Amino acid sequence: MPAHILRAMPGKTNKKPMLAMWLLIAASSVIAAGEAAPDPWAPVRFMLGNWQGEAQGDPGKGVVQRSYTFVLDNKFVEERNVSRYQATSPGKEPEVHEHRSFMSYDKARKTLMLRQFHEEGFVNLYAMNAAISSPTRLVFESVSFENFSSEWRARETYEVISNDEFVEIFELKPPGKEFEVYSRNHFRRQK
Repeated sequence: MPAHILRAMPGKTNKKPMLAMWLLIAASSVIAAGEAAPDPWAPVRFMLGNWQGEAQGDPGKGVVQRSYTFVLDNKFVEERNVSRYQATSPGKEPEVHEHRSFMSYDKARKTLMLRQFHEEGFVNLYAMNAAISSPTRLVFESVSFENFSSEWRARETYEVISNDEFVEIFELKPPGKEFEVYSRNHFRRQK
């Protein structure tokens, strides 16, 4: 701060608090000028809300209900999923699968993380692969598994059709083989 301003301020003897105030004002101006940090949630923000869709794949054909919500002071996105598959043979009960997921932003990795908790006891940890993702295609690749062989790999791909429609493709890669599609879900936003 220029010396003539400091001298004009009555009772001003310490320059440090005033300097701190001016630095705070300057920093605020930079942020207000549009240089704010990018939104780490931007790639998945469209998912917030309630969804319904058609499911198909190894478990068969069915319907799926899903929701995405910010939780815990907007630090995480929680996913709740229930898939109901048609009975595969007469007299057999339809399969119902539930899982919960949480997305978080890992500051060290500078990417979104996805943790899925399945009713079978599996916990899958994925990291978004920014190199192969785009605004219309989000790819999460497995990092680790709990209660499942670490020799396997998994991949969750979200193909964004619009803000109200997306396709989720879940792939598995057994040891020594290529990725194979396990399930494909086509979601539409519930109004």
